[in-house]
Amino acid sequence: MRELPRQLSTAELEELFSGPSMLVQILAETDDPLSRAEEIALGLDDADKVEALAGHSRIGEPSPEQHGGDPAVLTELAYLNQVYEEKFGFRFVIFVAGRSRDEVLEVLRDRIGNTREEELETGLRDLVAIAQDRWRSR
Repeated sequence: MRELPRQLSTAELEELFSGPSMLVQILAETDDPLSRAEEIALGLDDADKVEALAGHSRIGEPSPEQHGGDPAVLTELAYLNQVYEEKFGFRFVIFVAGRSRDEVLEVLRDRIGNTREEELETGLRDLVAIAQDRWRSR
């Protein structure tokens, strides 16, 4: 397993966090950025938290981590993503970690019942877990 780095460039962080954001800018100036990413992400203001989540691809959309799947499940994921985004004002982010799309769909159904604050925190924690996993998988 690859250890977390002491320093990363803005470009490396943008790759790990799916694009530019205030979170990436702060982490690029931080020692041990991936170890401190969750703490920093949770300390951002609301707009910067939403910006950090915005770069992540929607669950069910084609991406390097996501491809294929049952059309009925993909349709329901697309619909619930829309419901989620309308309710909370930001994208649903989940660290999939080998879960099937059916399992992800069940998590999405459950999380729609959460508060906005709970979802911002959960989404950011998962965003950091995804970035850390991407680093370790390189």
